Amino acid sequence: MDRLNLPTYSFNIKFKEQRKYIFDFIRKKYVLLTPEEWVRQNFLKYLVEEKKYPASLIAVEKEFKLNTLSKRSDAVVYNRLGQPFLIIECKATNVHINQKVFDQIARYNMKLNVEYLVVTNGLEHYCCKIDVEKQNYIFLKDVPELIR
Repeated sequence: MDRLNLPTYSFNIKFKEQRKYIFDFIRKKYVLLTPEEWVRQNFLKYLVEEKKYPASLIAVEKEFKLNTLSKRSDAVVYNRLGQPFLIIECKATNVHINQKVFDQIARYNMKLNVEYLVVTNGLEHYCCKIDVEKQNYIFLKDVPELIR
């Protein structure tokens, strides 16, 4: 798998029928190891190991309805009150982070109403804080600490 712009972590990887699977420590099961999944698993480890987010407050592939369509966010982090706090959208390393990616996560936020959005392809990471009153967003240098 590609080297990412994140610390190096160890993972449980297994082969089954000539396909690679990685153990998702949040969902507690093996999932197909795609380039996007590689980015997601590394970024989730970053949140838990470096930013000290409790794994119990992270949901992976959280399904929700947007109008009549079923959508899934790559990951949602909840605050300690159980409210969505941050949405993460992961892309493979060969996917350029552009306006289309931000539009996708912004649509998800129409339903989830989080304070922070994160978009990453494992090489570039963007985090922004949503300012609801001014109806804009502010890019941050780093992912925020979880509000205690």
